[in-house]
Amino acid sequence: MAQVKLNLKDLTVPEKIQMGRQVITAMTGNSNFVTPNPTLAALTAVTDQLETVFNAAQLKKLQWATAVDVQNASDKLWETAFTQEASYVQSASGGDATKILSSAMGVRDAAHPSDLPAQPQDPAVTEGDNDGELDFHWDGVKGKTAYVVQILAGENPSGAWGSDKTVTKSKIEITGLVSGTRYWLRVCAVNAAGQGPWSNPVSKIAP
Repeated sequence: MAQVKLNLKDLTVPEKIQMGRQVITAMTGNSNFVTPNPTLAALTAVTDQLETVFNAAQLKKLQWATAVDVQNASDKLWETAFTQEASYVQSASGGDATKILSSAMGVRDAAHPSDLPAQPQDPAVTEGDNDGELDFHWDGVKGKTAYVVQILAGENPSGAWGSDKTVTKSKIEITGLVSGTRYWLRVCAVNAAGQGPWSNPVSKIAP
C-alpha cells in the first residue's frame, strides 16, 4: 500500500508555502477527497499565516542587517577619530606617561625580552636551480612580523655580516652569487618588540 510522502524536514519555509498552495489547488474540487480534514479553508489559513510571519521575519532580518552596517560604519569612524587623537596625545605629551594618563588614555607596557621572537631553528641552505644561486630556508617562528637574512662570503663566519634582506616567509632565494665561493647565511625574526636572536649560521659553496 502506497504511503503519503511530505519530507517536511527538508523543506524551507518558502518551499512549504509553495507546497501548501499546490496541495490546496490540487484538492479543490477533487472528487477523490470530498471531506478534507483539516478543511481546505483551514489549510489556506495556516499557509497564509506562515507566509505573513515569514515575510515579517525577512523584513526584520533586513532591517537588522542594515542597522549592523550602520553601527559598523560608525564604529570605524570612532576608531579613526580616537586613533588620530592618540597620535596627538603621544606627540603633545612627549612620551611622558603622567601626561598621557591625564588624558584618560592608557600607556603601553614596555617591551620585555620575553616578547621578542624566538631564534629560528633548523636553518638549511641548498644549491639553487641556476649558477650563483642558493636556497635558504628555516622553521617558521610564531609571532614574527618578518625575517632578516644576512650573508657573509668566506671560509668561516668570522667576518662582517652584511647584505640584509627582509622577507616574510621562512625561505629566500639568494641570487647573484659568485660560483665556487663559500657563503654563510643566518636569519633572525623581528616583531613589534624588536629583533630576536640570530640563528646558527650555515654555509654552502655557490654552484
